[in-house]
Amino acid sequence: MKKYVKDLTVAEVEYPHDLYVLLKLTDSEPLPETFPGQFVEIKVEGSPQTFLRRPISINYVDREKNQLWLLIKKVGEGTHKLAELKAGCKLNLVFPLGNGFSPVQKQGERVLLVGGGVGVAPLLDYGKYLKENGAAPCFLLGARSKSDLLEMEQFCALAPVFVTTEDGSEGEKGFVTQHTLLNHEKFDRISVCGPKPMMVSVAKYAKATSTPCEVSLENMMACGLGACLCCVEKTVKGNVCVCKEGPVFDINDLTWNL
Repeated sequence: MKKYVKDLTVAEVEYPHDLYVLLKLTDSEPLPETFPGQFVEIKVEGSPQTFLRRPISINYVDREKNQLWLLIKKVGEGTHKLAELKAGCKLNLVFPLGNGFSPVQKQGERVLLVGGGVGVAPLLDYGKYLKENGAAPCFLLGARSKSDLLEMEQFCALAPVFVTTEDGSEGEKGFVTQHTLLNHEKFDRISVCGPKPMMVSVAKYAKATSTPCEVSLENMMACGLGACLCCVEKTVKGNVCVCKEGPVFDINDLTWNL
C-alpha cells in the first residue's frame, strides 16, 4: 500500500475525556486508502523535546466527510502539544503505516473485538469494516470506571457492546477476561488492542478455547518504516520491527508464555 507524507488540516477537535483528545483531520483531496489497524506518524511542531514523530492508531475514517480520526491520550510533551491544536491547524503525517487486522474470512463470521484504554481506538474503524463486509462484530471494552469509557455512542451504533469496569460503575465489575460473555458465547476469531497484560490474558483465553486471535502491539514506533529499530519484538520467526511487520500479529507468532 502506498505511503504518503501529507499536511492534513484539523477540521474538528473534541475532548471525550480529560486525558484524551480526538482530532478529526481532512484534506482538499480524497484521503488515501487505509486499512483498520494501521497507524500514522505525526510530526509534533513547537515541542523542542519531541524530536521523533509520534505513532498514533487510525481511529476511524469517515469517507463521506473525508475525515481521518486520531484518538490521542495525553501522556508526554508531544501528545500534550497535539492536544492544544485547534480547527484550521495543519498536521504533518506519514501514513498509512504497518499491517492492520485481518480481512473478513467468511460471510457472517462472528468476530470479538476486545479493547482497553486508548487501545479501543483502532477497533472502531475495524468494527465498521467488518460490518460493511458481511461479518458480525461484537465489542468487549474494558476501563477503570464509567468515565474512562471512550466513544461508546459510536461503538453502540455499529454492533453489540459489552463492558467491564474495574470499579463496577458500568457493565460488569472486573477485567475483560472475567466477563460472562466469554462463558456463554463462541466466536470465530478475536482481535485485541490495549495494555499488554490485558492482551496476554485474552490471548490465553483464546489459546484455551482454540479461538484464532490477533493482537495489536503498542511498542514505541519512532520511524514507522523499520529503520530505527526502536520497536523490535521477539517472535517465533526471529526479531521483527512491529512498525513494519505489525502492529497486528497472530498470537501464535509471538513468544508469549500462553
